[in-house]
Amino acid sequence: MLYRKRTIPQKKKKILLIEMASDNGLASLGPEGASAAAHALSLPAEAYGNDPRLEVMWAMKAYNHAEVYFNLISSVDPKFLKLTKMDDKIYSSFRETFKELNIKLLDPEDLKSEEAKERWRPFCNQFEGLVEDFNYGTLLRLDCEKDYTEENTIFATRVQFFAVEIARNREGFNETVYKSKCSKS
Repeated sequence: MLYRKRTIPQKKKKILLIEMASDNGLASLGPEGASAAAHALSLPAEAYGNDPRLEVMWAMKAYNHAEVYFNLISSVDPKFLKLTKMDDKIYSSFRETFKELNIKLLDPEDLKSEEAKERWRPFCNQFEGLVEDFNYGTLLRLDCEKDYTEENTIFATRVQFFAVEIARNREGFNETVYKSKCSKS
């Protein structure tokens, strides 16, 4: 029997994954299902190949992480947040490497172009073994003054997320989100 890989257009896949993650999330799996999902996510990638169920689990995990983070910067003054034990090192290395990067409004090319990947790779790899799950896929907002939406979100590695968000917190860019949510309360 021949196996034919079914391809889904990238935009449709992204919408599907975010919808699946946002509708019910890990809670819909129940305790056993969530435990099984956690175990599955801890296995090496080589164990799966291109399993679409794994993509959905990763999308759910990334979406849940984004939701928790946005709620956090909405309710606590971001300048007081500490995201990792390595915040100072991540921030100083990030600003040494990416002095000119506009973190208020990220350009996807600054993360995804071939030239950008060549600059980001050594930066990210220096945190291997130091930052847990340093290269896991994470959702990152392009415009720091807006919420996570399809148009305002890009996939990045966890270290890229930490670098940008630590800088946004320290440099006052996430204050807009915090003040906006505080004024509505």
